[in-house]
Amino acid sequence: MTATRSTLAGLSRFIFVTPRWYASDTLSLVFAAFAGIFVFDSSFLLDDLYRGVFYIGIPTVAAAFLTPYLDQRLGGQFTRDRSSLLALSCEIFIIVLLVGANIVGLLFGLTQQLIFDALLIALATIFGFRLLVLLAVSQQSLVRAIIPASVQTVATAFMLFVYSGTLYYLEVGGPLIQTYLARPETAAPELRNSIFPFDFVLLAILCVIHAVAVLAFIRSIDQPWRRGMGVSLLSFIGGFIGHLTEDTAKLEQFFEKLGEDALVPIDVVSFQTQDGAEKAQFVLPMVHPGPMGEIGGGALPERLAEQTEGLAFTPHATASHDFNPVTERQTDVICDAVNSVQEQITYADTATRGIRELEGSATLTGIAFGETGLVVNSYAPHSADDIEYSVGLSARSEASSAGLEDVLVADAHNCNNGYDRAEIGLVEPGSQASFDLIEGAGKLGTRLAEADQQQLSLGIAEDETPWGIEEGFGSLGIRVAVFESGDHRTAYILIDGNNLQGGLRERIIEAVERVDLVEVMTTDTHVVNTVDAENKVGEAIPAHECIDLIRELVDEAIDDLEPVDVGSGSTLTEVTVFGNDRTETLASHANALVSMGTALALTFTLAVLLVSVLVFIIAAQLI
Repeated sequence: MTATRSTLAGLSRFIFVTPRWYASDTLSLVFAAFAGIFVFDSSFLLDDLYRGVFYIGIPTVAAAFLTPYLDQRLGGQFTRDRSSLLALSCEIFIIVLLVGANIVGLLFGLTQQLIFDALLIALATIFGFRLLVLLAVSQQSLVRAIIPASVQTVATAFMLFVYSGTLYYLEVGGPLIQTYLARPETAAPELRNSIFPFDFVLLAILCVIHAVAVLAFIRSIDQPWRRGMGVSLLSFIGGFIGHLTEDTAKLEQFFEKLGEDALVPIDVVSFQTQDGAEKAQFVLPMVHPGPMGEIGGGALPERLAEQTEGLAFTPHATASHDFNPVTERQTDVICDAVNSVQEQITYADTATRGIRELEGSATLTGIAFGETGLVVNSYAPHSADDIEYSVGLSARSEASSAGLEDVLVADAHNCNNGYDRAEIGLVEPGSQASFDLIEGAGKLGTRLAEADQQQLSLGIAEDETPWGIEEGFGSLGIRVAVFESGDHRTAYILIDGNNLQGGLRERIIEAVERVDLVEVMTTDTHVVNTVDAENKVGEAIPAHECIDLIRELVDEAIDDLEPVDVGSGSTLTEVTVFGNDRTETLASHANALVSMGTALALTFTLAVLLVSVLVFIIAAQLI
């Protein structure tokens, strides 16, 4: 993973669950009540609380209720929970602005008029913000989005209109209309003396200004996405918001528009006991389990393990984020291909002892089972994260050129010291690390093809561990396979996590006893990066606790050793993945959005606020 892609993965830190609508609505009323104390100036505290709820809280709750109804009737998909959270956020902005205006008024001896002027600006601002959110989430036209976006502003303005007695100024309607739409006698005195008919004209003008600003902002940041990727930024924002708040599939739909079909090798090595029951299975589809959370192939290791009869080992393949499955449905394609391979497997009962080959920065550990080799590469103690697909294919071809029919090349993915340019990072074609892997694979393949084979025994053990995604562990926990050929034992330790803290691999290897050769792998599951972009194993828990558990599991696996038959199979299947360089392009655009979009949004906001103040000044001169 490059630093750019790491920043993209870091967006997962924003993931949260949308609170239920009743929680947001309750907070809206509570905040509004307390706001009344600071905004209104009556002689009774309860009056201030009541006015806060009445003039601020009720329009907020009304907007929370009406927005999804109107949006869905117009073809959108805004939910009740999202609507309440959005209304609450806008209410908080209104409160902050009103309290700030009140403080300024008290400091400089200004009248209550300042508060109501600030309220008009706040109402126009939340209209613009709500319009932006609805355009992103519901993917509607500007005209349609304006209707639900204006609800909170219109609801508050309606309350001001009725309880300020504005209707009296207009001299329209009969007694019935004036009874229900003009009730200044029940309102706060400051409201009757501060709101006039022209204020609603000003509010309409300000809302038009904010709508134009939102449209200009969207077009200015959307053009680079359409030119560079052929998709709309709003699709990405809407999908990302949907995933963050309610785990919808809209982000996958966005990725699907970017996807490209690719042929990927899928390899299976199966181990059966003497009575024909499957004991364990190594599964290696040459895709990347990303991009984040359970989107795309994020939960691929778990999905593969669920359909395996024996204990599944799903190490990380030699593939980067360019080979992320675009949707979770693509994992079904991979699982179907694995099932088809299993039906074609024939079994033998011999294997070589484990052999290790050192080549430059690469450390390769392998075993040959009949005519199939299993090679695991590690760059530890150097920090490395992902190997490009083409590099892995080259290593696979080089390893099998010495006489093996097929070779599985796995990325141990077991050392992360951070994304420092001085370290290896992403292993790309043409790099020294790529040549170390390819040359090392060729040498190890030759040694495995020439090595003697003896009766194979296998022992396994697993523990889901007491740790979860917060500590960097996926649901598969830790799994251990100990292979015994003759008097030689090789242990493969697989941790369901996204890389290891630098130095942890070496400490595990040093601590494990009763075996001759050890390698530690991770699945690179991206379920754990909903907590943090890296969230590597060994960072959030004491290393010795993990090491102690692994030692126990290795001993358990050794005690479980028994003769097994081994068979393998391989196939090519078409999977829709992100595509070459698409991840880097997406990461660059997303990072630019995070860094420049914030500054651009602040610039637009300040400009609109200055224009709003200018409108007030001009209006005051005209009046």
